[in-house]
Amino acid sequence: MRCSSTTVVDARALERLSRPRRDIVSECAAGTSDRAADAGTLTFGLEVGAFRRYERTVHVEAADEPDTFRVTQTFDYALALPVWWIFYAWPVRRALLRPQPLDAMPWWAPPSRLDARAATVLGLVACLSTICGYLGTVITQTITFAADEFDVSKAGQSDALSAVRIGIFLSLAMTALADRRGRRRLAVGGAAVAIVFTALGALSPDLWVLGATQTVARGVTTAVGVLIVVIAAEELPAGSRAYGISVLALSAALGSGMAVWALPLADLGERGWRLIYVIPLLALPFLPALARRLPETRRFESSLAADPLSSHHHHAIAKNRLALLCAAGFLVLLFRTPASQLQNEFLRDERGFSGTKIALFTIITSTPAGLGVFLGGRLADSRGRRMIAAIGLTFGALFTVLGFTSDGWSLWLFTLIAMVVSALTVGPLGVYGPELFATRSRSRANGLVTFAGVIGSVVGLTIAGRLGDRWNLGAALAVLSIGPILLAILVLRRFPETARLELEELNPDDAPVTATSPTPTAPAPVEDTSDARP
Repeated sequence: MRCSSTTVVDARALERLSRPRRDIVSECAAGTSDRAADAGTLTFGLEVGAFRRYERTVHVEAADEPDTFRVTQTFDYALALPVWWIFYAWPVRRALLRPQPLDAMPWWAPPSRLDARAATVLGLVACLSTICGYLGTVITQTITFAADEFDVSKAGQSDALSAVRIGIFLSLAMTALADRRGRRRLAVGGAAVAIVFTALGALSPDLWVLGATQTVARGVTTAVGVLIVVIAAEELPAGSRAYGISVLALSAALGSGMAVWALPLADLGERGWRLIYVIPLLALPFLPALARRLPETRRFESSLAADPLSSHHHHAIAKNRLALLCAAGFLVLLFRTPASQLQNEFLRDERGFSGTKIALFTIITSTPAGLGVFLGGRLADSRGRRMIAAIGLTFGALFTVLGFTSDGWSLWLFTLIAMVVSALTVGPLGVYGPELFATRSRSRANGLVTFAGVIGSVVGLTIAGRLGDRWNLGAALAVLSIGPILLAILVLRRFPETARLELEELNPDDAPVTATSPTPTAPAPVEDTSDARP
């Protein structure tokens, strides 16, 4: 990419433009290039930034007015952000041509500057997150239509959704293995397995066979979701971890949105919902290229290098931290899982929505939640995690219950507010899992936290299904809202503040991180041992 601008400035502004930038890019003096042969031209290169290639040339000449100068800045660069660069191309160009005050980052950028490697890894795992978002949503969006074909009640749907969560044991095995053998191969390979088993669901003769295929698909998808969060946390700078988790959540939401966009296929006929399970096969051919570019994390490699025999045994997990986060996972999903997974049943059965109207409702009320996700992550990095999380938990639960007890325009309004406010918690809560555990127990500990969340989901679905059949889903969720309210209190009283602290500061027993190439184009080598291959 190439862009340039010409402005007339005074001596003070010229002095600022003649210094290395410190906003979205940290520059260094690059010396004289072929384009900088005359004395009125300065050239700056890349020190740190989310670029594969970067150069700024500043050409200065006298202007017509006294003590003014005509300055032409030319930028030649390439973003180190695979796939997603298209969304950042315009804001990056605008930020370069209209620089922020010294050391100030644009509002849309991470609070701490990413280097090329971190940006590349974040872009790649965001692709995996999009796939996981679709795979994790497909049964939620289609269960009501499948239940119609198979003649299953609300309680039966809740039982099936609960039974699918048995796949969490597969997730636990994968995340434990990732602490011994690495994150990369299990994340990419797991995505491929989950896609195949999701597609097999299209052939299901009854709800229980669909549940069996989804047990494997959802179990593996859950493990991949844990691993990509761990990868991002281990690669991103301390001041941008919550931002990165928010970006992953937004990409997962995009995947979930794709499942919603496909929902009108369910209106094609009684078996139309099956088409939605086949769509993920389109992503399968792209996984080998992603695997080639995604490196193993620096922290895992450093830990393995410090103790090569560690791949033969599990490392201890900080029990107090594990108990704290397991309680958090249970309490939040006790409420949010039934609110999410039974929403279509509520809209269809209690409010008379068609498949197309459900899709429209979900898109309109859920899309603005991206703003909450983004703001929550950025504020968690710049202002701290706890207060943002507590606000999102409390008011998100309140407006969700109001949505499930409303009709007409208030149903749409309260649901939209609930989505935005609840989304504030994604970054602050999501980042605690990888932050509070050491490298060689990080994936396994997060798998156990996810397991606790699954238990909360099963309990919440069971209660909501029974109370929903007896009363209605609004009353059921009012009872379950005690979960996020208790968690808000727990966060304020017991959770540590981890913003802007390196993982090694939070986990002093971790090995120091060794330097690696800033622009990965192939997997970084992992030290091999005699039986360290999966």
